[in-house]
Amino acid sequence: MEIRVATDDDWSSIWPFYQAIVQAGETYAIDPSITEEEARRQWMQTPSGVTFVAVDADGRVVGSANAYPNRPAAGAHVASASFMVDPARSGGGVGRALGEHVIDWAREQGFRSMQFNAVVETNKRAVRLWETLGFGVLATVPEAFRHPTEGYVGLLVMYRRL
Repeated sequence: MEIRVATDDDWSSIWPFYQAIVQAGETYAIDPSITEEEARRQWMQTPSGVTFVAVDADGRVVGSANAYPNRPAAGAHVASASFMVDPARSGGGVGRALGEHVIDWAREQGFRSMQFNAVVETNKRAVRLWETLGFGVLATVPEAFRHPTEGYVGLLVMYRRL
């Protein structure tokens, strides 16, 4: 699998799984009726952020991540990121490869740490992955996410030093 910086042409491959993940409503607090153009503006980062894609051996985009400063100005030394993996490729190491790549990128860019502001606590696979990559839970915001089948669940703030 290759991880590389996304190009404008990659969006047409990202959009189908982005849309499926958002419409499922289980992991992102994004309006399920988001338009493709709004989603593109939100996902495809501009400097000082970056968007990556994971590409399989057949040249298919199977996941994407974006990374950026968590806050501007005095908070810009802390990175943040978002990740989406094509549900058909879930469990195949795409998320781990993207996570490792983003951590390396953040280190190379001079960020001191990385913070995820809103990991849905019922997303057990993601929570386990981030923990194995050195993230810890700083806090849980109770009932901050309305899950379509689990009801109101917590959002985790996760953090690691770089």
